[in-house]
Amino acid sequence: MSKGKKEKKIIKAKTGNRSIAKKNKLTSNKSVRFVYMDHAATTPVDARVMKAMLPYFDKYYANPSSLHAPGQVAGAAVFNSRNSIAEILNAHADEMVFVSGGTASDNLAVVGTVNSSAVEIKKLFGADALPHVITSAIEHPAVLEPLIKLERKGKIELTQLKPEKNGVLRVKDVVDAINERTVLISIMYANNEVGSVQPIAEIGKAIIKYRKSKNIAYPYFHTDACQAAGFFDLNFEKLHVDLMTLNGGKIYGPKGIGLLFVRRGVKIEPMIYGGGQERRLRSGTENVPGIVGLAKALELAQAKREKESDRLIKLRDRLIDGLLKIEKSRLNGDAKKRLPNNVNISFMDIEGEAAMLYLDAKGIYCSTGSACASRALDPSHVILALGLSYEAAHGSLRFTLGQSTTKKDVDYVIKELPDVVRKLRAISPVSLDMKQF
Repeated sequence: MSKGKKEKKIIKAKTGNRSIAKKNKLTSNKSVRFVYMDHAATTPVDARVMKAMLPYFDKYYANPSSLHAPGQVAGAAVFNSRNSIAEILNAHADEMVFVSGGTASDNLAVVGTVNSSAVEIKKLFGADALPHVITSAIEHPAVLEPLIKLERKGKIELTQLKPEKNGVLRVKDVVDAINERTVLISIMYANNEVGSVQPIAEIGKAIIKYRKSKNIAYPYFHTDACQAAGFFDLNFEKLHVDLMTLNGGKIYGPKGIGLLFVRRGVKIEPMIYGGGQERRLRSGTENVPGIVGLAKALELAQAKREKESDRLIKLRDRLIDGLLKIEKSRLNGDAKKRLPNNVNISFMDIEGEAAMLYLDAKGIYCSTGSACASRALDPSHVILALGLSYEAAHGSLRFTLGQSTTKKDVDYVIKELPDVVRKLRAISPVSLDMKQF
Protein backbone atom coordinates (compact mmCIF):
# COMPACT_ATOMS: atom_id res chain seq x y z
CA MET A 1 0.00 0.00 0.00
CA SER A 2 1.37 3.41 -0.93
CA LYS A 3 1.88 6.10 1.68
CA GLY A 4 -0.93 8.19 0.19
CA LYS A 5 -3.43 5.34 0.29
CA LYS A 6 -2.42 4.44 3.85
CA GLU A 7 -2.93 8.00 5.06
CA LYS A 8 -6.31 8.15 3.34
CA LYS A 9 -7.39 4.95 5.09
CA ILE A 10 -6.36 6.28 8.51
CA ILE A 11 -8.21 9.55 7.95
CA LYS A 12 -11.34 7.66 6.95
CA ALA A 13 -11.18 5.58 10.14
CA LYS A 14 -10.81 8.65 12.33
CA THR A 15 -13.75 10.42 10.77
CA GLY A 16 -15.89 7.33 10.45
CA ASN A 17 -18.59 8.52 12.85
CA ARG A 18 -19.33 11.68 10.87
CA SER A 19 -19.19 9.79 7.56
CA ILE A 20 -21.83 7.41 8.88
CA ALA A 21 -23.96 10.33 10.01
CA LYS A 22 -23.90 11.94 6.56
CA LYS A 23 -24.50 8.63 4.86
CA ASN A 24 -27.57 7.93 6.95
CA LYS A 25 -28.76 11.53 6.55
CA LEU A 26 -29.22 12.07 10.29
CA THR A 27 -29.35 15.77 9.55
CA SER A 28 -31.23 17.03 6.53
CA ASN A 29 -29.50 20.41 6.58
CA LYS A 30 -25.94 20.08 5.28
CA SER A 31 -24.88 23.17 7.22
CA VAL A 32 -25.79 21.52 10.54
CA ARG A 33 -22.91 19.87 12.39
CA PHE A 34 -23.06 16.30 13.67
CA VAL A 35 -22.10 16.39 17.36
CA TYR A 36 -22.77 13.12 19.16
CA MET A 37 -22.55 13.62 22.92
CA ASP A 38 -24.46 10.61 24.18
CA HIS A 39 -21.62 8.12 24.58
CA ALA A 40 -22.91 7.06 28.01
CA ALA A 41 -25.98 5.67 26.23
CA THR A 42 -23.94 3.82 23.63
CA THR A 43 -20.79 4.15 21.60
CA PRO A 44 -20.09 3.39 17.93
CA VAL A 45 -18.29 0.12 17.29
CA ASP A 46 -14.56 0.63 16.80
CA ALA A 47 -13.38 -0.48 13.33
CA ARG A 48 -10.79 -2.78 14.92
CA VAL A 49 -13.48 -4.40 17.03
CA MET A 50 -15.66 -4.93 13.99
CA LYS A 51 -12.75 -6.50 12.11
CA ALA A 52 -12.15 -8.94 14.96
CA MET A 53 -15.83 -9.91 15.09
CA LEU A 54 -16.65 -10.37 11.40
CA PRO A 55 -15.17 -13.86 10.82
CA TYR A 56 -17.38 -15.29 13.56
CA PHE A 57 -20.57 -14.28 11.77
CA ASP A 58 -20.09 -16.17 8.52
CA LYS A 59 -16.80 -18.10 8.52
CA TYR A 60 -16.39 -19.53 12.01
CA TYR A 61 -20.08 -19.70 12.79
CA ALA A 62 -20.30 -23.07 14.55
CA ASN A 63 -21.67 -23.58 18.06
CA PRO A 64 -18.72 -23.18 20.47
CA SER A 65 -19.98 -26.12 22.53
CA SER A 66 -19.83 -28.53 19.57
CA LEU A 67 -17.03 -31.10 19.59
CA HIS A 68 -16.37 -31.09 15.84
CA ALA A 69 -13.58 -29.05 14.26
CA PRO A 70 -15.64 -25.94 13.37
CA GLY A 71 -17.07 -25.91 16.89
CA GLN A 72 -13.56 -26.14 18.30
CA VAL A 73 -12.55 -23.03 16.34
CA ALA A 74 -15.50 -21.06 17.73
CA GLY A 75 -14.83 -22.46 21.19
CA ALA A 76 -11.21 -21.35 20.97
CA ALA A 77 -12.35 -17.79 20.22
CA VAL A 78 -14.48 -17.78 23.37
CA PHE A 79 -11.62 -19.34 25.36
CA ASN A 80 -9.10 -16.74 24.17
CA SER A 81 -11.52 -13.85 24.80
CA ARG A 82 -12.23 -15.11 28.30
CA ASN A 83 -8.50 -15.25 29.05
CA SER A 84 -7.90 -11.81 27.55
CA ILE A 85 -10.53 -10.20 29.77
CA ALA A 86 -9.37 -12.14 32.82
CA GLU A 87 -5.85 -10.75 32.34
CA ILE A 88 -7.19 -7.18 32.32
CA LEU A 89 -9.17 -7.83 35.51
CA ASN A 90 -6.19 -9.68 37.06
CA ALA A 91 -8.58 -12.58 37.57
CA HIS A 92 -9.04 -16.22 36.53
CA ALA A 93 -10.64 -17.17 33.23
CA ASP A 94 -13.29 -19.27 34.97
CA GLU A 95 -14.47 -16.17 36.85
CA MET A 96 -15.75 -14.59 33.60
CA VAL A 97 -19.46 -15.16 32.89
CA PHE A 98 -20.68 -13.88 29.51
CA VAL A 99 -24.26 -12.57 29.41
CA SER A 100 -26.41 -10.49 27.05
CA GLY A 101 -25.51 -7.05 28.39
CA GLY A 102 -25.10 -4.82 31.44
CA THR A 103 -28.69 -5.28 32.60
CA ALA A 104 -28.44 -9.08 32.46
CA SER A 105 -25.17 -8.90 34.39
CA ASP A 106 -26.57 -6.62 37.10
CA ASN A 107 -29.70 -8.75 37.47
CA LEU A 108 -27.70 -11.96 37.76
CA ALA A 109 -25.40 -10.38 40.33
CA VAL A 110 -28.08 -9.06 42.68
CA VAL A 111 -30.89 -11.58 42.25
CA GLY A 112 -28.53 -14.52 41.97
CA THR A 113 -26.77 -13.59 45.21
CA VAL A 114 -30.01 -13.06 47.11
CA ASN A 115 -31.50 -16.34 45.92
CA SER A 116 -28.40 -18.32 46.81
CA SER A 117 -28.21 -16.86 50.33
CA ALA A 118 -31.87 -17.01 51.36
CA VAL A 119 -31.81 -20.58 52.72
CA GLU A 120 -28.60 -19.99 54.65
CA ILE A 121 -29.96 -16.82 56.27
CA LYS A 122 -33.10 -18.63 57.41
CA LYS A 123 -31.04 -21.47 58.86
CA LEU A 124 -28.90 -19.06 60.84
CA PHE A 125 -31.51 -16.54 61.99
CA GLY A 126 -34.89 -18.25 61.79
CA ALA A 127 -37.63 -18.93 59.26
CA ASP A 128 -38.75 -15.29 59.15
CA ALA A 129 -35.26 -13.86 58.64
CA LEU A 130 -34.59 -12.08 55.36
CA PRO A 131 -31.32 -11.45 53.51
CA HIS A 132 -30.28 -7.81 53.81
CA VAL A 133 -28.97 -5.87 50.80
CA ILE A 134 -27.30 -2.45 50.73
CA THR A 135 -27.24 -0.27 47.64
CA SER A 136 -27.34 3.43 46.80
CA ALA A 137 -30.32 5.52 45.76
CA ILE A 138 -28.51 6.54 42.55
CA GLU A 139 -27.85 3.08 41.13
CA HIS A 140 -28.79 2.10 37.59
CA PRO A 141 -32.35 0.73 37.28
CA ALA A 142 -30.82 -2.66 36.39
CA VAL A 143 -29.74 -2.86 40.03
CA LEU A 144 -32.44 -0.85 41.77
CA GLU A 145 -35.52 -2.29 40.06
CA PRO A 146 -34.89 -5.99 40.81
CA LEU A 147 -33.95 -5.15 44.40
CA ILE A 148 -37.07 -3.03 44.93
CA LYS A 149 -39.17 -5.83 43.47
CA LEU A 150 -37.56 -8.38 45.81
CA GLU A 151 -38.26 -6.04 48.73
CA ARG A 152 -41.93 -5.64 47.75
CA LYS A 153 -42.28 -9.40 47.51
CA GLY A 154 -40.97 -9.73 51.05
CA LYS A 155 -37.80 -11.57 50.00
CA ILE A 156 -35.19 -9.09 51.21
CA GLU A 157 -34.65 -6.18 53.53
CA LEU A 158 -33.27 -3.29 51.46
CA THR A 159 -31.23 -0.26 52.49
CA GLN A 160 -30.81 2.54 49.94
CA LEU A 161 -28.03 4.91 50.93
CA LYS A 162 -28.25 8.54 49.86
CA PRO A 163 -25.02 10.12 48.64
CA GLU A 164 -23.72 13.54 49.52
CA LYS A 165 -24.96 16.40 47.31
CA ASN A 166 -21.98 15.83 45.02
CA GLY A 167 -23.24 12.31 44.30
CA VAL A 168 -20.47 10.54 46.21
CA LEU A 169 -21.16 8.05 49.00
CA ARG A 170 -19.38 8.09 52.34
CA VAL A 171 -17.56 4.85 53.16
CA LYS A 172 -18.68 5.17 56.78
CA ASP A 173 -22.34 5.20 55.74
CA VAL A 174 -21.86 1.92 53.87
CA VAL A 175 -20.13 0.23 56.80
CA ASP A 176 -22.64 1.52 59.34
CA ALA A 177 -25.50 0.03 57.30
CA ILE A 178 -24.10 -3.54 57.48
CA ASN A 179 -25.81 -6.00 59.82
CA GLU A 180 -25.44 -9.72 60.50
CA ARG A 181 -27.87 -10.59 57.67
CA THR A 182 -26.25 -8.41 54.99
CA VAL A 183 -25.44 -10.66 52.05
CA LEU A 184 -24.75 -8.11 49.31
CA ILE A 185 -23.57 -4.54 48.84
CA SER A 186 -23.99 -3.17 45.30
CA ILE A 187 -22.43 0.22 44.54
CA MET A 188 -21.86 1.59 41.04
CA TYR A 189 -18.24 2.41 40.15
CA ALA A 190 -19.22 5.60 38.31
CA ASN A 191 -22.72 7.00 37.89
CA ASN A 192 -24.14 6.94 34.38
CA GLU A 193 -26.16 10.15 34.80
CA VAL A 194 -24.13 12.63 36.87
CA GLY A 195 -20.74 10.98 36.44
CA SER A 196 -19.82 10.82 40.13
CA VAL A 197 -17.09 8.27 40.86
CA GLN A 198 -17.50 6.23 44.03
CA PRO A 199 -14.66 5.22 46.43
CA ILE A 200 -14.99 1.57 45.41
CA ALA A 201 -11.56 0.44 46.62
CA GLU A 202 -12.09 2.07 50.03
CA ILE A 203 -15.54 0.52 50.38
CA GLY A 204 -14.12 -2.86 49.34
CA LYS A 205 -11.37 -2.66 51.96
CA ALA A 206 -13.90 -1.82 54.65
CA ILE A 207 -16.08 -4.78 53.65
CA ILE A 208 -13.13 -7.19 53.78
CA LYS A 209 -12.20 -5.84 57.22
CA TYR A 210 -15.75 -6.44 58.43
CA ARG A 211 -15.81 -9.99 57.05
CA LYS A 212 -12.52 -10.82 58.72
CA SER A 213 -13.67 -9.41 62.05
CA LYS A 214 -16.77 -11.64 61.94
CA ASN A 215 -15.04 -14.59 60.23
CA ILE A 216 -17.83 -14.79 57.62
CA ALA A 217 -18.06 -14.79 53.80
CA TYR A 218 -20.76 -12.13 53.57
CA PRO A 219 -21.45 -9.48 52.50
CA TYR A 220 -20.39 -9.88 48.88
CA PHE A 221 -19.47 -6.68 47.07
CA HIS A 222 -20.78 -5.97 43.55
CA THR A 223 -19.99 -2.98 41.38
CA ASP A 224 -21.50 -1.95 38.04
CA ALA A 225 -18.43 -0.77 36.13
CA CYS A 226 -20.09 -0.24 32.73
CA GLN A 227 -19.34 3.49 32.57
CA ALA A 228 -15.96 3.20 34.27
CA ALA A 229 -14.42 0.53 32.05
CA GLY A 230 -13.07 2.97 29.48
CA PHE A 231 -11.37 5.22 32.02
CA PHE A 232 -10.34 3.44 35.23
CA ASP A 233 -8.38 0.43 36.47
CA LEU A 234 -10.47 -2.76 36.60
CA ASN A 235 -8.06 -4.86 38.67
CA PHE A 236 -10.51 -6.63 40.98
CA GLU A 237 -7.90 -7.17 43.70
CA LYS A 238 -7.21 -3.44 43.90
CA LEU A 239 -10.93 -2.70 43.91
CA HIS A 240 -11.66 -5.50 46.42
CA VAL A 241 -14.87 -6.52 44.65
CA ASP A 242 -16.47 -9.96 44.41
CA LEU A 243 -18.72 -9.26 41.42
CA MET A 244 -18.28 -6.78 38.58
CA THR A 245 -20.52 -5.83 35.65
CA LEU A 246 -19.19 -4.82 32.22
CA ASN A 247 -20.98 -3.93 28.96
CA GLY A 248 -19.62 -3.95 25.41
CA GLY A 249 -21.83 -1.14 24.13
CA LYS A 250 -20.26 1.46 26.45
CA ILE A 251 -16.65 0.91 25.33
CA TYR A 252 -16.86 0.96 21.51
CA GLY A 253 -17.81 -2.70 21.41
CA PRO A 254 -21.02 -4.40 20.24
CA LYS A 255 -24.35 -4.01 21.98
CA GLY A 256 -26.06 -7.11 23.34
CA ILE A 257 -23.01 -8.53 25.12
CA GLY A 258 -21.91 -8.12 28.72
CA LEU A 259 -19.91 -9.79 31.43
CA LEU A 260 -20.28 -10.63 35.09
CA PHE A 261 -17.05 -11.25 36.95
CA VAL A 262 -17.79 -13.73 39.74
CA ARG A 263 -14.90 -14.27 42.15
CA ARG A 264 -14.10 -17.87 42.98
CA GLY A 265 -16.01 -18.98 46.06
CA VAL A 266 -18.91 -16.58 45.61
CA LYS A 267 -22.25 -18.39 45.77
CA ILE A 268 -24.70 -17.28 43.13
CA GLU A 269 -27.81 -18.89 41.71
CA PRO A 270 -28.51 -18.84 37.95
CA MET A 271 -31.55 -17.11 36.49
CA ILE A 272 -31.51 -18.88 33.11
CA TYR A 273 -31.41 -22.67 32.91
CA GLY A 274 -30.67 -24.94 29.98
CA GLY A 275 -27.47 -26.36 28.55
CA GLY A 276 -25.28 -25.29 31.45
CA GLN A 277 -22.99 -22.88 29.59
CA GLU A 278 -20.97 -20.24 31.47
CA ARG A 279 -20.35 -22.32 34.61
CA ARG A 280 -24.07 -23.18 34.63
CA LEU A 281 -24.74 -19.56 35.62
CA ARG A 282 -26.03 -18.42 32.23
CA SER A 283 -27.25 -21.19 29.94
CA GLY A 284 -27.60 -20.60 26.21
CA THR A 285 -25.34 -20.73 23.18
CA GLU A 286 -22.59 -18.17 23.57
CA ASN A 287 -22.64 -15.08 21.37
CA VAL A 288 -19.23 -15.73 19.82
CA PRO A 289 -18.93 -12.52 17.70
CA GLY A 290 -20.13 -10.46 20.66
CA ILE A 291 -17.69 -12.09 23.07
CA VAL A 292 -14.79 -11.55 20.68
CA GLY A 293 -15.89 -7.93 20.21
CA LEU A 294 -16.19 -7.32 23.95
CA ALA A 295 -12.69 -8.67 24.60
CA LYS A 296 -11.17 -6.55 21.82
CA ALA A 297 -13.05 -3.42 22.88
CA LEU A 298 -11.95 -3.81 26.50
CA GLU A 299 -8.36 -4.39 25.43
CA LEU A 300 -8.35 -1.21 23.33
CA ALA A 301 -10.15 0.88 25.95
CA GLN A 302 -7.83 -0.11 28.77
CA ALA A 303 -4.70 0.38 26.65
CA LYS A 304 -5.44 4.07 26.04
CA ARG A 305 -7.60 4.91 29.05
CA GLU A 306 -5.14 7.29 30.70
CA LYS A 307 -4.30 9.26 27.57
CA GLU A 308 -7.94 9.45 26.47
CA SER A 309 -9.05 10.43 29.98
CA ASP A 310 -6.61 13.34 30.03
CA ARG A 311 -7.86 14.53 26.64
CA LEU A 312 -11.51 14.29 27.58
CA ILE A 313 -11.10 15.96 30.97
CA LYS A 314 -9.88 19.11 29.22
CA LEU A 315 -12.85 19.07 26.86
CA ARG A 316 -15.25 18.21 29.68
CA ASP A 317 -14.10 21.10 31.84
CA ARG A 318 -14.22 23.47 28.87
CA LEU A 319 -17.83 22.47 28.24
CA ILE A 320 -18.75 22.78 31.93
CA ASP A 321 -17.20 26.25 32.20
CA GLY A 322 -18.95 27.40 29.03
CA LEU A 323 -22.40 26.13 29.96
CA LEU A 324 -22.29 27.38 33.54
CA LYS A 325 -22.09 30.90 32.14
CA ILE A 326 -25.76 30.48 31.28
CA GLU A 327 -27.85 32.16 33.95
CA LYS A 328 -29.57 29.95 36.56
CA SER A 329 -27.59 26.79 35.87
CA ARG A 330 -25.72 24.34 38.08
CA LEU A 331 -23.44 21.34 37.67
CA ASN A 332 -24.79 18.01 38.93
CA GLY A 333 -22.26 15.66 40.49
CA ASP A 334 -18.80 16.35 41.83
CA ALA A 335 -16.65 18.76 39.82
CA LYS A 336 -13.52 16.58 40.07
CA LYS A 337 -14.60 13.11 41.23
CA ARG A 338 -16.45 12.47 38.01
CA LEU A 339 -16.10 10.56 34.77
CA PRO A 340 -13.72 12.27 32.33
CA ASN A 341 -16.46 12.47 29.69
CA ASN A 342 -19.53 13.41 31.74
CA VAL A 343 -21.22 16.82 31.88
CA ASN A 344 -24.63 16.98 33.60
CA ILE A 345 -26.10 20.45 34.12
CA SER A 346 -29.53 21.62 35.25
CA PHE A 347 -31.07 24.77 33.80
CA MET A 348 -33.88 26.33 35.79
CA ASP A 349 -37.23 27.19 34.12
CA ILE A 350 -36.88 24.82 31.17
CA GLU A 351 -37.80 21.22 30.34
CA GLY A 352 -34.79 19.09 29.54
CA GLU A 353 -36.74 17.08 26.95
CA ALA A 354 -37.65 20.22 25.02
CA ALA A 355 -34.06 21.47 25.11
CA MET A 356 -32.85 18.10 23.87
CA LEU A 357 -35.19 18.27 20.86
CA TYR A 358 -34.09 21.82 20.02
CA LEU A 359 -30.47 20.68 20.16
CA ASP A 360 -31.30 17.66 18.02
CA ALA A 361 -32.45 20.02 15.28
CA LYS A 362 -29.05 21.69 15.47
CA GLY A 363 -27.22 18.37 15.11
CA ILE A 364 -26.32 18.10 18.79
CA TYR A 365 -27.26 14.75 20.29
CA CYS A 366 -27.38 14.48 24.09
CA SER A 367 -29.85 13.16 26.67
CA THR A 368 -31.76 14.14 29.78
CA GLY A 369 -30.38 11.26 31.85
CA SER A 370 -30.10 7.51 31.57
CA ALA A 371 -30.95 6.26 28.07
CA CYS A 372 -32.78 3.34 29.69
CA ALA A 373 -35.41 5.77 30.99
CA SER A 374 -35.29 8.36 28.20
CA ARG A 375 -38.88 7.67 27.12
CA ALA A 376 -40.19 8.30 30.62
CA LEU A 377 -41.18 11.84 31.58
CA ASP A 378 -40.56 11.27 35.30
CA PRO A 379 -37.70 13.31 36.75
CA SER A 380 -34.36 11.58 37.22
CA HIS A 381 -34.21 9.52 40.43
CA VAL A 382 -30.49 10.29 40.54
CA ILE A 383 -30.94 14.08 40.52
CA LEU A 384 -33.67 13.84 43.17
CA ALA A 385 -31.48 11.61 45.34
CA LEU A 386 -28.88 14.40 45.39
CA GLY A 387 -31.44 16.50 47.25
CA LEU A 388 -32.33 18.72 44.30
CA SER A 389 -35.83 19.85 43.38
CA TYR A 390 -38.15 18.42 40.74
CA GLU A 391 -37.56 21.60 38.75
CA ALA A 392 -33.80 20.99 38.73
CA ALA A 393 -34.33 17.37 37.75
CA HIS A 394 -36.67 18.25 34.88
CA GLY A 395 -34.24 20.85 33.55
CA SER A 396 -31.16 18.62 33.46
CA LEU A 397 -29.17 17.75 30.34
CA ARG A 398 -26.42 15.13 30.09
CA PHE A 399 -23.58 15.50 27.58
CA THR A 400 -21.18 12.55 27.41
CA LEU A 401 -18.11 12.98 25.26
CA GLY A 402 -16.21 10.30 23.36
CA GLN A 403 -13.37 9.46 21.00
CA SER A 404 -14.81 11.53 18.15
CA THR A 405 -15.41 14.64 20.29
CA THR A 406 -13.30 17.67 19.41
CA LYS A 407 -12.78 21.17 20.77
CA LYS A 408 -14.87 22.47 17.85
CA ASP A 409 -17.74 20.20 18.93
CA VAL A 410 -17.57 21.54 22.48
CA ASP A 411 -17.47 25.13 21.31
CA TYR A 412 -20.45 24.51 19.01
CA VAL A 413 -22.53 23.32 21.98
CA ILE A 414 -21.41 26.29 24.06
CA LYS A 415 -22.45 28.60 21.21
CA GLU A 416 -25.85 27.04 20.49
CA LEU A 417 -27.25 26.08 23.90
CA PRO A 418 -27.70 29.59 25.38
CA ASP A 419 -30.12 30.52 22.60
CA VAL A 420 -32.09 27.30 23.16
CA VAL A 421 -32.38 28.06 26.86
CA ARG A 422 -33.48 31.65 26.17
CA LYS A 423 -36.21 30.50 23.78
CA LEU A 424 -37.55 27.92 26.23
CA ARG A 425 -37.50 30.34 29.14
CA ALA A 426 -39.38 32.90 27.05
CA ILE A 427 -42.31 30.49 26.71
CA SER A 428 -42.00 28.95 30.16
CA PRO A 429 -44.97 29.50 32.52
CA VAL A 430 -42.61 29.60 35.53
CA SER A 431 -39.68 31.69 36.67
CA LEU A 432 -38.30 30.20 39.84
CA ASP A 433 -35.73 31.43 42.29
CA MET A 434 -32.33 29.73 42.34
CA LYS A 435 -33.02 28.52 45.88
CA GLN A 436 -35.26 25.91 44.21
CA PHE A 437 -32.03 24.19 43.19
